[in-house]
Amino acid sequence: MASSTRIPKAELTGVYGAIVTRMSRRMFGEVAEPVEVAWHNRRIVDFGFTVGRKSQKWDRCDADLKSYAHMAVAGLVGCSWCLDLGYFLAANEGLDLVKAREVPRWRESDVFTPRERDVLEYAEAMTTTPPTVTDELSARLLARLGAPAMVELTAAIALANFYTRNNTALGIESQGFAAACDLQPLAEPSAR
Repeated sequence: MASSTRIPKAELTGVYGAIVTRMSRRMFGEVAEPVEVAWHNRRIVDFGFTVGRKSQKWDRCDADLKSYAHMAVAGLVGCSWCLDLGYFLAANEGLDLVKAREVPRWRESDVFTPRERDVLEYAEAMTTTPPTVTDELSARLLARLGAPAMVELTAAIALANFYTRNNTALGIESQGFAAACDLQPLAEPSAR
């Protein structure tokens, strides 16, 4: 797949570059473009890896909810790379693929529970500029999830905004991870 990045990809060099290349290929079959672009500034690479690794250890909010929220953010921001990766990971982490496929059109879909719908709405409300989170939505989520999970979900959505906006601004697009696994294409996003 031809690269569309606004900053040319850098060659991952040195021992660290070899390790990152090997790990990325093991996980995805190829080196992830966000890493290749960020390699121009290794502190950014290190930051992304550190935050990603630490946030994967968070366990107060259901991982499925955080995955759907990340995909909702990616859909709203327009980060095809994150949507593709989210769908690919859904297949590899045992998430409900029907639900993962429907995230781009969650408002019209009937596959989501009321709790999942609140999470998806919250993800979008946090992502719009300015944010449109309401007291009513927050109260529903707090009642459904509890304070520790809601705080974690909020942080996960904030991180999703960091990743999706970074990738989109840098022109990083889907690398076809989901297609390589013969997953059915994602549903078309809802017209807003």
